[in-house]
Amino acid sequence: MPDMTHGLNEGPHGAHHIATDAHGQNFHSIDRQFQDLMRLYMEPGLLRQMTPHFERLGELAGGRLDALAMVADKHPPVLQPRDRFGRDEDWIDYHPAYREMEKIAFEEFGMHAMSHRAGVLGLAEPAHPLVKYAITYLFVQGEFGLMCPVSVSDTSNFIIKRYGSPELKKLLLDRLLSQDPATMLKGTQFMTEKAGGSDVGALETEAERVGIGPDGVERWKLYGQKWFCSHADADVAVMLARPRGAAPGTSGLGLFALPRRLEDGSRNSYRIVRLKDKLGTRSMASGEIILDGATAYLVGDVNRGFKQMMEQVNLSRLSHGVRAASMMRRCLNEALAAARGRRAFGSAIAEYPLLRRQLMKIMLPTEQALSMFAFSADAMGRADKGDKDAANLLRILTPVYKFRACRDNIPVASAALEVKGGLGYIEEWVTARLVRDAQIGTLWEGTSNINALDVVQRAVGKAGGHKTLSAALKAKYEPSGALPGQYKGLLGATLDRVERFVEAVAADPKQEKRSRLAAGALYHATTAALLAWEGATLGAKGGDARRLLLSRLVIEHRLAPQDPLSLGESGWEEEAIKLLLDDAPVPLAKAVALTTA
Repeated sequence: MPDMTHGLNEGPHGAHHIATDAHGQNFHSIDRQFQDLMRLYMEPGLLRQMTPHFERLGELAGGRLDALAMVADKHPPVLQPRDRFGRDEDWIDYHPAYREMEKIAFEEFGMHAMSHRAGVLGLAEPAHPLVKYAITYLFVQGEFGLMCPVSVSDTSNFIIKRYGSPELKKLLLDRLLSQDPATMLKGTQFMTEKAGGSDVGALETEAERVGIGPDGVERWKLYGQKWFCSHADADVAVMLARPRGAAPGTSGLGLFALPRRLEDGSRNSYRIVRLKDKLGTRSMASGEIILDGATAYLVGDVNRGFKQMMEQVNLSRLSHGVRAASMMRRCLNEALAAARGRRAFGSAIAEYPLLRRQLMKIMLPTEQALSMFAFSADAMGRADKGDKDAANLLRILTPVYKFRACRDNIPVASAALEVKGGLGYIEEWVTARLVRDAQIGTLWEGTSNINALDVVQRAVGKAGGHKTLSAALKAKYEPSGALPGQYKGLLGATLDRVERFVEAVAADPKQEKRSRLAAGALYHATTAALLAWEGATLGAKGGDARRLLLSRLVIEHRLAPQDPLSLGESGWEEEAIKLLLDDAPVPLAKAVALTTA
């Protein structure tokens, strides 16, 4: 009988025709753009200290973490509503793959605690935002869903640390910041209700004051329902509720910390009634809860709950921008692996002009989001040290970044799937999950409309943040001796034009319909300026100046008027694309010549 297996893995029908993917690579080692920006923004001593951790996490993200994420996505959490005696001791069962990912995030890297205390990863002080978001950026390339529990733990810790009474901090904070699984408390935030999603002031949960406990912590009872609770079984949930008799709207809301278990170990008086069957982030449990006189601790001023929680929301928004940058980087890595590894009609498909154009549509927003990550994290670091100008800058950067990067993530993920072809649609490969997970960024912590309105009506209209932003950008690129004056003039004219446009939109209520366009224009102008400064600075030091080429592409394709039916050729652009799709560094002189051609 003939050997029927002979030739199955070789010859014209062999598996070698299937392009590989990015799994197994070190996502830090292969990301020269990330390394370059960390050298630009991070203090050299800190970078030397953190690089081994970045390398280790890059290896995990491309290997073990990536494999665990694939398994956890296929085995989502399961709610067990009652124990065997019929008691309402609801709990959630997770696959061991998810539990192992938790250990990597919470126990090994301390992602929830590093911003709030010294000692995580050997740091002598709380981590600089560049460190925290660099860890986020690398981790999310392997697993996205778990970053919700990590992020809401981090931001809940921030709120309790900033606004909690000394007694509340004594009760909770050490355990919230622990990396020891025997004592650790994980946090979350519950905001959405059936009556109040974006319209937070419409929420219906009520709070009734009980009084001061023997530990000095002020206790309340909560009644109501929360409709979309991510990290549903967290140990402590920060949430808004309206004290009975308080004013309507957001001004009447208080902020509370809800423990899952009381200090005697008994279950608190609320139930997880079901888990959501979600499109993406399937590894992580999102559910609905009913509060039936649940004990909660007051956080801060009972009359300033909404304003206090908005600080948590803004931190989450910035995290969403970084997560989008991370997922887009994974999409770019997958698209390049497929395009270079797949042959059709006698050549690698990366050699065909139309596909090369598609690859650039993935690369450009990916690099824009990376620049925004580094610039925003740097501003946060300065704001944390009391720099008011940096705080004002961060105020507008956060919603601008969250708005555009999360929106860009969706077409980037879809394009990466298409480059992969039919296999991209198959759940054995990561691209299908990337497409599913990309959708949530435009929903969590405010839809695109909500963030665009925050940019235009508040950050621009009330605070004049666009002028702060423009000044900060010009202060970066204008002193550069490596940037030609001609291109500085183009950047300045672009920033001024965008500034006038967003001012006009903010000043006229009839122009609300253009708020998304205005927010997007701010993002593109910001990234064009940042990419130019980054490319020129790196190139002047003998490094890779390719980001200067990306800057001009942003202006040409995102901000300049174009005739979509023109057959005109851009010779500079064809040469720029060739350089950008090559791994070799681009010399500064070459980048400058093409940028001014």
